[in-house]
Order: sequence, then structure tokens, then C-alpha cells
Amino acid sequence: MADIATPKLDGKIRIPLMEEGATAHYHTLESSPALNEALGYPGELVDNWQEKAIEKFREVLDTNKALRVFMDICVKCGSCTDKCHYFIGTHDSRNMPVARQDLMRKVYRRYFTLGGKLFPKLVGAEDFTKEVLDEWYTYFHQCSQCRRCSVFCPYGIDTAEISMAARLIMNHIGLGSKYSNEIIGKVYNTGNNLGIPAPALQGTMEFLEEDVQEATGVDVRYPMDEKGTEVLLIPPSADFFSAPHVDSLIGYGKVFHEAGISWTVSSYASEFANFGMFVGDFHAMRKIAQRIKDVAREFGVKRIIVGECGHAWRVGHSFWNTLVGPWDFLDSRYPVPQHICEFTLDLIKRGGLKLDKSANDERIVTFHDSCNVARASSMGGYEGGQFEVPRDLIKATCNNFVEMAEDTIKESTYCCGGGGGLLTDDLMELRIQGVLPRAQALHAVMESHGVNYLALICAICKAQFSKVLPYYDIPMEVVGGIHQLVGDAIVLGGAKHEV
Repeated sequence: MADIATPKLDGKIRIPLMEEGATAHYHTLESSPALNEALGYPGELVDNWQEKAIEKFREVLDTNKALRVFMDICVKCGSCTDKCHYFIGTHDSRNMPVARQDLMRKVYRRYFTLGGKLFPKLVGAEDFTKEVLDEWYTYFHQCSQCRRCSVFCPYGIDTAEISMAARLIMNHIGLGSKYSNEIIGKVYNTGNNLGIPAPALQGTMEFLEEDVQEATGVDVRYPMDEKGTEVLLIPPSADFFSAPHVDSLIGYGKVFHEAGISWTVSSYASEFANFGMFVGDFHAMRKIAQRIKDVAREFGVKRIIVGECGHAWRVGHSFWNTLVGPWDFLDSRYPVPQHICEFTLDLIKRGGLKLDKSANDERIVTFHDSCNVARASSMGGYEGGQFEVPRDLIKATCNNFVEMAEDTIKESTYCCGGGGGLLTDDLMELRIQGVLPRAQALHAVMESHGVNYLALICAICKAQFSKVLPYYDIPMEVVGGIHQLVGDAIVLGGAKHEV
């Protein structure tokens, strides 16, 4: 572990005093020329970057009408100032959502409003200088696009949309984040964020079959690249290899086994995550999503079920139809995509799984609402389903469930601190500081109710919490997926049900 000091947890979330420039030195690595060019961006900062940036800014304003509204309607009411986990953790005033927005707003006013062109100082407009560009790169990579601030904004200004637009503009002048651009490139080349080749994926699936058979005595299949199955499963690629992610993949397989449903994963489209959203690039989002559509059509599946990944669920649920629809070659009885939690809960309600809740009795479980699920999607086909489906699934598989404080869950959930393309060691100190509000809320229920399991449905949350909670003396073993709970509670060879 890096030598990074953290405050002692006491379960209380405090609003800090502002510190100007406290995190101005946090700087995620810039993308290399090769990475940029592979994605169709300039290899490095172009000579006429200001002109090109304003040109791209104009294009974004013309295509994203909401962004222009967000630039015009802020009244500096202060409702958002204390709502950002990064501001709470870092104290940097630039991490107040309104201050971060104003980095773009002052440029917008200078070039796209009459007042800014004629009387820039009177309206808070500034030229787009290299100093301002550096501020953009620093602070728009200190936003996880969690959208918590938008919940409290009386005008609904969405800082995530602003951050996405800023990153898109920067990429188009040759200034991108190495972490996000490298991951997008890996998906283009290998089909997943981690760059895992097909033979390694196949080896993992074979190992899981052996592992589950040894542990349970039951032959549960974990198939790959099989055509003509009922279901194409698209997990986040972390599910293939690392703890605690892989335990959820084990759970998915047990669910399909008990349901009697044929399924497969694809080596060509082995990734549900879509980092195109983090950089605001709908072309990249479409290209990544198209891989999934292409393989679903090629394999002749009837439906697509997706794994536990937060921002990927937002992309699939909210953007797939626009990006790569229609999906008329799939069975119209099922939503596209269908979340694994929706599928499993429906199966349980119809008697399709036999569960032994006592298998999880050593666990006292709480649930973290992942940002993009909670504030940018739905689930189950009814209002608020994104909150209730995961909780109902936990309660169906566990006897001990405890909620964290009301103002830290559901629509008001705090970000894990590693989302939005910031899950990189370049920003480790930011990630550790950003988790503080969630760590305080978790610590409170660990102290009051003995909670020892933090249930999640997001790959980034799992990776982030596993890495940074130990800095607050919370062991990484606390972190796990919902389908790890499901997999442990399933009685293999129990009830079967037609689905």
C-alpha cells in the first residue's frame, strides 16, 4: 500500500473548509500518440488547439442541446457545493460541482455569448488559454460523472454531461487520458477492457467448471463461443479473473444451470463495460456496443443478459437502442438488455431456484447503490426498480440485511470514488480521498450492526473498494457481488422452472 494518510473513521460525513488548489497537482497520465491515433484523435496537442477546441465546442453545443442549457441556467445557488464526494474528501474548491462546471462555463461565455464577446470581465468570461486548458485536464479528470450533484440541483444541471463534453473536446485536440483511451483501444483489439485473449478466457471458463465441480460435485458448465444458445451473457471482463468479481460469474453460471437455460459468453464481445461514455464519444460507444449486437446475431441467441457493471448498465439500458438498435432479431418477450439481477429475481419469484439462505448466515450484508444504476437507469420495468431489485435479491438469499444511512443510499448514494474513467493508479490519492463519504457510512453500520459484507453490482465499485477501503482499516474481504451471495445460497439440483 502507498503511504497515504487517511482520517480515522467515526461514521460522520463532514463538509470541509475549502482549500484552493489542494488537488491541482493530481494529474492523470496523458494518452500517447499511438493510443490517440488508434481512436481517430490527433496524436498530440495540435498547434492550433484553441481554434480546434472552440470549433469542437461549437459542434458539441449544436448536437447536445442540454449542454447549452446547462451553460446558461446556473444561478450559483450553492445547492451542489457540498454534494461531491471528491470535494468532501479533498477539500479542493474546484471540486465543488459549480466550480468545476465554471471551468467550461467561462470559456463558453467568452466565445458563445454576446456579453462574453463584448464585456468578458463583467460576465466572468475568459479566453481559452493554455492555463485554462490545463485546469480542464486536471479537474475534469477529478469528476467520476456520478451525477449526485444533479439530484440536488434545482435546475437539474448535469455535471457528468459537462465532464463528458470537456473530455471529448480535449481528445479532439490531442489531449486525452491514457487510462480511458488505452481501455477503449483494448476493446477494439481484443473485445474487452483488460486485453484478455480468447485462449486465456477459455482457460478461465474451464477452470471455473473444474472448481465448481470440485466444490459442489455438480457439473455446471461455463461455455464460451457456443452458437444457438438461449442466452448471450455479457459480463464485465473483470469477472473472468479477479476476486471478488469472479465469484459473481460463478453465481451466474449456477443460476443458468438451475434454470435449465443454455448460455454462452463470447470471446469477440467479452466486455459489457463501455468507456466511450466516460470520454463523451458516442462513436466509440457505438463501436463497442456494435460488437455485442454482431455476435448476438451471429450466435442466433434469443436474448442478451448482462452482468454486474454499473456504468455499462447505463449504456445498455439507456443508449443501446439509439446506438445500435433495432434488436428485432431477438425474442421480443425479453428486454434488451436484461440485467442478471432482473433475470435471477424473476426466476426466484417463480420458484425456479431452491435457495438456502442460511448459507450466508455468517454475513451481515449492506448494499451500495452504484451511481450509474441508481441515477441513470431503471430495472425491473417499474419506477424505482433499480433500488428494489438488488435489495429483493439480497433478501431472498440472506437472512441479515442492513441499510446504510438514508441520505447515503438510493438516489442520494455516494460514489465509490473510482468511476468515470478514474480507476487508475495515477489518481490513487484522489481515489482514496473520494471514497471517504461511503467509507464513513459503511463504518457506521459496521460499528452499529456488525456489517461484514458490502454487496455490489458494479465491477468498478468492486475494484475500487477492494483497493482503497484497506486505507481506512476496512478489509478488502468485506467487498463482494450480489451473485456471490446468490451462488452460495443456491441448492444445486433443486427446483427447476421453465423460463
